[in-house]
Amino acid sequence: MRSTWDYGTDVALDDRDLSGYDVEATDGSIGNIDESNPAAGRAYVVVDTGLWIFGKKRLIPAGVVQRVDQEAEKVFVNLSKDQIKQAPDFDETDLESRDGYDTYYGTYAR
Repeated sequence: MRSTWDYGTDVALDDRDLSGYDVEATDGSIGNIDESNPAAGRAYVVVDTGLWIFGKKRLIPAGVVQRVDQEAEKVFVNLSKDQIKQAPDFDETDLESRDGYDTYYGTYAR
C-alpha cells in the first residue's frame, strides 16, 4: 500500500520543481504551490491559498495528488476546498519530526 506521503506511480513529475504551479481541488482552484518536497516517504506540496483563506498556507501530502499538467502548470488534488480549508495552518516546525507529518496525515486520512 502506498503511503500518503508518496506520489502515485501514475503521477508524472519529470523531476520538475512544482513551485508556482496552480492547485485545483475537486471543486475549484485553491492557490499556488509555494514549495514542494519530493523525498520518498515525505513528499508534499505547500499551497499558498492567497485571499481564499486569508493568506494561509496548507501542507498537502503527495498521496492526494491525482495528476500534474506540466503544460498548464497545474496540480490536481483529490480533496475539496472545504477539506483543505479545515486542515491545520502550515508550520515549518511541524516538519522537523515525523510527529509533525502525522499531524497532517491525520487530517487527510479522515
